[in-house]
Amino acid sequence: MERVGIVGVPPLAVIAEINQQGHTILDLDEPQVTASIDQSAPFIPRVYCAILRTVVLNALHLKLDRIVIDVGPGKCDCALHVSEVLEDMLGIPILRTRNQDTASFGTPLCTAEIPLMEKFCRITQGVQSAAPYEPLSPCEPTCGFWGVPPRDFSLLAPFPDTTHVFGWTRCMENKTPADLELEKVVDLSIPTVFFAQSFCAKSALAKLLASKHPRAIAIDCDVTPGSSTRAKIEAFLELSGIEPKRSSN
Repeated sequence: MERVGIVGVPPLAVIAEINQQGHTILDLDEPQVTASIDQSAPFIPRVYCAILRTVVLNALHLKLDRIVIDVGPGKCDCALHVSEVLEDMLGIPILRTRNQDTASFGTPLCTAEIPLMEKFCRITQGVQSAAPYEPLSPCEPTCGFWGVPPRDFSLLAPFPDTTHVFGWTRCMENKTPADLELEKVVDLSIPTVFFAQSFCAKSALAKLLASKHPRAIAIDCDVTPGSSTRAKIEAFLELSGIEPKRSSN
């Protein structure tokens, strides 16, 4: 049985084949090792987003048999360059894919009443399976989160359970990561936080959509959200009439 690393959202057919073969999938976009992200610096510039730097960090420490990386419009051009770095670093097969799937899987988690951190965990884990989703009833939204999954999910802690998810994360759950029209969908009736990792190209779309939204804030952070970023989110929620969840610490 192989250990297969994935980056981005590979095509459904590729994931289905890995599932059928019984291989173990490791999501390299998510922190998998307790090591400093600075260890990636000799291989990838610090001005790359924290997600791609995490990919390289994971690849340095995990014993992998091969990597499947989406280098198409559903990920980013930088992922293509990182695939070259990984191939040179590791000497294992690197399968470059371009996910342009259009079959909709639906977005039941994005609209369910579930703690936002749990919601994101389940959405990102869903990439590892080609199985259909269990139906969930949508909730009435009080808040919106548009963007990509943050490297540090603690950014999501202040949001209410009735937060609806938009942006590339919604495309991710739908298994159509290159669907720009779906990525641009927003709800103008609810206050919305627009998020992208620092140095991510999606920050341009986040700022554009936020500028057109009547109740919005655009934020970004690098590796982990600092106190100022958390304060901005909490202040925005409070000004929107939403009581943010507070840490017990």
